Amino acid sequence: MSSLRRHSLVDQLIGQADRALRTLSPDTQAHSRPSPATGQDEAEMSDSERKHAAGLMRVNHTGEVMAQALYQGQALTAKLPAVREEMEHAADEEIDHLAWCEERTRQLGSHTSLLNPMWYGLSFSMGATAGLISDKVSLGFVSAIEDQVCAHLEEHLEVLPEQDSKSRAIVEQMLEDEAKHSHAALEAGGIRFPGPIKHAMSLMSKAMTKTSYRI
Repeated sequence: MSSLRRHSLVDQLIGQADRALRTLSPDTQAHSRPSPATGQDEAEMSDSERKHAAGLMRVNHTGEVMAQALYQGQALTAKLPAVREEMEHAADEEIDHLAWCEERTRQLGSHTSLLNPMWYGLSFSMGATAGLISDKVSLGFVSAIEDQVCAHLEEHLEVLPEQDSKSRAIVEQMLEDEAKHSHAALEAGGIRFPGPIKHAMSLMSKAMTKTSYRI
């Protein structure tokens, strides 16, 4: 029995390493859905507008890198199989977001953040730690993170160039999906995090936004 458990853990670690490499490598492929930007016309934008839109989409891409790491860390340490499956399912859905943001960032003539490996490692550690504490904390952490993501996406919709329908279509669909993930995590038994913890998470999120927008 112990050898089977060790083998299972090794398999999980190999799977985690494979997922990390695919997340951090270029040319991410969508898991199931085409980009909402498909079919939207490319808008005329000034250089400054294009640069600003690219910076915002780079931030969104980094957020999806962190989401992948968070879910994978939580799946590794989840106590209940059902929670592990929920984390892995959510990670699959987030792959679509990752691919959409990467593609759009490159269409805008820019690149994804050079700091993504650092953000991945940090988020994976946080997710694994939350999972070690309890599944309820882990699911509550997902909900709190997704709430932060929704707040950022709403801000981006306010400041993206109005004519950039491609970027806006992606952000709008992501906002809808992330809100569902937050609700699903609470429905699955996650705890609601208190205000001070959410505030600390918000500060970290803002630090990520500032650095990824530039680098």
